[in-house]
Amino acid sequence: MADTSLMRFTHQTLAQRVVFAAGGSPAAVAAEVEALGGTRAMLIASDREKELADPIAKEIPVVLRHEEVVMHVPVEVAGRALRAASDTDADILVSVGGGSTTGLAKAVALTTGLPIVAVPTTYAGSEATNVWGLTEGETKTTGVDDKVLPASVVYDAGLLTTLPGRMTVASGLNAMAHCVDSMWGPRTDPIDRALAQEGIRALATGLPAVAGDSTSVQGIEQTLYGAYLAAVSFASAGSGMHHKICHVLGGMFNLPHAQTHAVVLPHVLAFNAPHAPEAERRVARAFGTDTANAGLAALCEALDAPRSLRDYGMPEDGIAKALGPIMKAIPANNPTPVTYANLTLLLQAAWVGEPVS
Repeated sequence: MADTSLMRFTHQTLAQRVVFAAGGSPAAVAAEVEALGGTRAMLIASDREKELADPIAKEIPVVLRHEEVVMHVPVEVAGRALRAASDTDADILVSVGGGSTTGLAKAVALTTGLPIVAVPTTYAGSEATNVWGLTEGETKTTGVDDKVLPASVVYDAGLLTTLPGRMTVASGLNAMAHCVDSMWGPRTDPIDRALAQEGIRALATGLPAVAGDSTSVQGIEQTLYGAYLAAVSFASAGSGMHHKICHVLGGMFNLPHAQTHAVVLPHVLAFNAPHAPEAERRVARAFGTDTANAGLAALCEALDAPRSLRDYGMPEDGIAKALGPIMKAIPANNPTPVTYANLTLLLQAAWVGEPVS
């Protein structure tokens, strides 16, 4: 009989430089651009991020500032950014913003192979993964390619002190979803679970501090640290049930990314936890609670987290419309067998905003 106590897995670590530089992003980004040999930078930042991007722009060789950033990265928006990069002969991409901004830089890198220096202004985590996403019509397509992994990430807690409180909560819970999904993703291994567990602990510590004081650099750094670990574990473990649901709903109904993840997460955790005892214990330990569900519920209550999909514009008849695409996307090794019946119940609960016990 085989010894089931032996560890048998293959883990791949992605190559990336990560710089924590509270209050020092302009100099840190300039150093990363220089280290990568960049001489013609395309700076991608929406007009909402202008004040945050301006000091960085002064320190790097910018040939183009590109401001058209749209949620879920529509293919036509990506096409215009790609043409702009080509027309200006950019040799490096610098993104300053949240997941949509990083996602647009990735879309350009996917075709051009240009290196990215990512400067996150939310807790989205896209900067630490080799996952890209594009939306055409109502369909969001995702893929994996090492070309889109940013070569460098600069985390500057000072850039997040003005992030609105509601966005902080939603974005932080989006990061939490990366951790939870990493516990049972299709390629998960003990290293992923260890990183995800520490990520949950850090996020559960940092998020209440930031929610209470949006200018708390210590709270922001703890949350950024957790978000980075979340993304690293997720990049290795792969996209699980939670993310498959959210990608389908987000693309189909143009729902806000972070809020959708925040709403769906408790329902997926409650759905999978009974059939994933090791993962459930790890999540509970990270929260310091008796059960994983109790820990997440307490955090969501403390943060006054988003509760229902209908609050963000999803129609009730969208549940039936989304069932087929979600069923096709969920990995076969999801801990709890997924059926149309139990998936319908999960989506109905998330749509209404029923509390999870």
